[in-house]
Amino acid sequence: MYLKKISLFNYKNFSEADFDFDTKINCFVGKNGIGKTNVLDAIYHLSYGKSYFNPLAVQNIRHGEEFFVIDGAFHKQQRDEQIVCSLKKGQKKILKRNGKPYDKFSDHIGFIPLVIISPADRDLIVEGSETRRKFIDSVISQSDAAYLQLLIQYQKVLAQRNALLKYFALNHVFETDTLNIYNGQLDAAGQKIYEKRKSFLEDFIPIFNRHHQAITGSGETVQLVYESHLHDASLLQLLEQNIAKDRMLHYTSVGIHRDDLSFELDHHSIRKFGSQGQQKSFLIALKLAQFEFVKQQSGEKPIILFDDIFDKLDESRVGKIVEMVNNDDFGQLFISDTHPQRTEEIVKSTHQSYRIFNL
Repeated sequence: MYLKKISLFNYKNFSEADFDFDTKINCFVGKNGIGKTNVLDAIYHLSYGKSYFNPLAVQNIRHGEEFFVIDGAFHKQQRDEQIVCSLKKGQKKILKRNGKPYDKFSDHIGFIPLVIISPADRDLIVEGSETRRKFIDSVISQSDAAYLQLLIQYQKVLAQRNALLKYFALNHVFETDTLNIYNGQLDAAGQKIYEKRKSFLEDFIPIFNRHHQAITGSGETVQLVYESHLHDASLLQLLEQNIAKDRMLHYTSVGIHRDDLSFELDHHSIRKFGSQGQQKSFLIALKLAQFEFVKQQSGEKPIILFDDIFDKLDESRVGKIVEMVNNDDFGQLFISDTHPQRTEEIVKSTHQSYRIFNL
């Protein structure tokens, strides 16, 4: 699978742009702020139906314009596939495959497997638990449509339960029977989500450890630790045990929406005790593990986006990635970098076909 070409209209800083890609390596080079990352984000948009860097969709429209369109031509399993993502101010975003709009964006997730490695990944370390949950959910959802539907169902019921708790507080009432209905629905979806996350991490963690050892070549021990209320009791039991607390807080205080993934170095928080270099190695290993896991599950090599990545790596880490390219572990790569000469030297050493776009 690979992206043949992409056209951008009023997307971020581009009024109109067309790019025809090599099937292997494509590099965007130029000064900061020229739009290199924006092209990568447009490719990400075609895979996930949203931006990696800006959650407010309307802010991806070029300043002063009313809409944006991203049009991508892919080749997948001996077929040409056209994916178009567009947004007009005041309207819903539209995602089309071969001219037919998706009823639900979730139906598209996993069709174009893709992994991005970016300096913005540091949010996984420094931000709250929601960021890490989204990472877990994103990886699983790429190959498990049923899991994504469970998440959507869980979030819907959770919002309804929270609204009911607020209603109880405002009106000084309490209806056990109504609350129990939501408890049962949350438990049904939440237990399945918990089991899928647990099973995923059992498979994922050894892959992550292997990549971390290969990148660092050191004796450091790293851990990914799954933290969940459901380790100790069923969700139904937890909801019943915490009803007094939930009534006081006016929201649901326990459940899989509070899960977290602890990033540790020698059993200490990497956010507090890891150096900048150790944190970078940890995140790169995490994303390379994501790439390998998605490849195993989908049977296809995901597109991989390296955003400004060589600027954050020493020679040994760059060498590891180049080695993976030479071993044909990767499929199509997209790279952004501020140093044209450095980029060309790196891609030439892979002995693969490539194109360089000077922006």
